[in-house]
Amino acid sequence: MKYYVGIDLGGTNIVAGVVDEDYNIISKAKTKTNRPRPEKEIADDMAKMALQAVEEAGLKIDDIEWIGVGTPGIANSSNGIIEYSNNLGFKNTPMVKYIQETIDKPVFIENDANAAAYGEYLAGAAKGAKNAVCITLGTGVGGGIIIDGKIYAGSNFAGAEIGHTVIEVDGVQCSCGRKGCFEAYSSATGLIRMTKEAITEHPDCTMAKIAVENGKVTARTSFDSMRAGDKYAKAVVDKYIKYLAAGITNTINVFQPDVLCIGGGVCNEGDPLLLPMKELVKKEIYTRNSEKNTEIVIAKLGNDAGIIGAAFLGKANS
Repeated sequence: MKYYVGIDLGGTNIVAGVVDEDYNIISKAKTKTNRPRPEKEIADDMAKMALQAVEEAGLKIDDIEWIGVGTPGIANSSNGIIEYSNNLGFKNTPMVKYIQETIDKPVFIENDANAAAYGEYLAGAAKGAKNAVCITLGTGVGGGIIIDGKIYAGSNFAGAEIGHTVIEVDGVQCSCGRKGCFEAYSSATGLIRMTKEAITEHPDCTMAKIAVENGKVTARTSFDSMRAGDKYAKAVVDKYIKYLAAGITNTINVFQPDVLCIGGGVCNEGDPLLLPMKELVKKEIYTRNSEKNTEIVIAKLGNDAGIIGAAFLGKANS
């Protein structure tokens, strides 16, 4: 049995996992990212978590084939440098070099959304597909693209930024600097913004009451209120699904993957989100009259996708 280490570097947590050749995570180690702080300190903690996960698995570092890292931002897989990550404050960070100063093993890096997509392709909702796209609906909208079994990163390692395609010209300001991005409307952040706007317009609605009970507005507020019969909440959900379907239709029209999987906390809503969204996409995709079209599914691996995908980056780079 061969073993690999996958590290999921996030804005909040660093999680390392030992993964076997059958894509099973056999141990994990986790610590806070504690940003902002010097990049070398973060890299040292990543190496520490990798070694801790190996120890928890009852293995030695010599039993590990390689280490893979999924990171936010532009990860240059050819030279091991994280060129830019606004979430972490990294700029031209030699991440592979830093980790190898502690652990003498091959180290590979990739954008975190790409790593998660690769994980879903290897062992999750996109398993068996030749071409797949994975979209994560979280604080932002992350994208990962697999073409002919390979991660597509573009000529400058910044490909698959699906969240920063515009679906509403001159629309809501996005954190990237553009207006009207898919991310600004279809992320959990976008859904929360639309929910807050509706509460401001209708202060006596169920959404307002649920928000007070929970102490804040969340991505679940509108869906929970809709189930309680709030017509204003249903209008928010309908608007959110309409934007989500537009972004997904655009993505399908460009790539025509076998499978498009969507993940992130919003997807826990299940059929109330998925069924109306699929109906809109079916009506709008360019290939609506074709016999075979992209299958839209919910991602299966959750937070483990990034660890599994990162662990097999050595295979992706072979």
